[in-house]
Amino acid sequence: MKGTWAVVLCSVLLLAAEIQGQLAYGHGRCSCTEKGSDFVQRKALGKIEVIPKSSSCDHVEIIATMKPTGEQRCLNPNSKWVQKMITTLIKKMSSQSTHRERRRA
Repeated sequence: MKGTWAVVLCSVLLLAAEIQGQLAYGHGRCSCTEKGSDFVQRKALGKIEVIPKSSSCDHVEIIATMKPTGEQRCLNPNSKWVQKMITTLIKKMSSQSTHRERRRA
């Protein structure tokens, strides 16, 4: 009788572990559920976050925080305007860090 309870308990624990593992897998953990905006006004941009693909979300997410309201909007990473804006920001950050290093030397 004790052996039967041990088998049942082990089965329940294995089943619970399998269900919990499935919750972490898939598309349910993405912050952006839709494609996102193709354009936002630069003047209204406060902050931009680029979230790479991960085990919990299978696509790159770009989240813009708007200055006046603090509203967060998802941007379409496939939009040419968004890609150009990200490239420009990366170049700007790179040149700023190079400029800082020159001042230190």
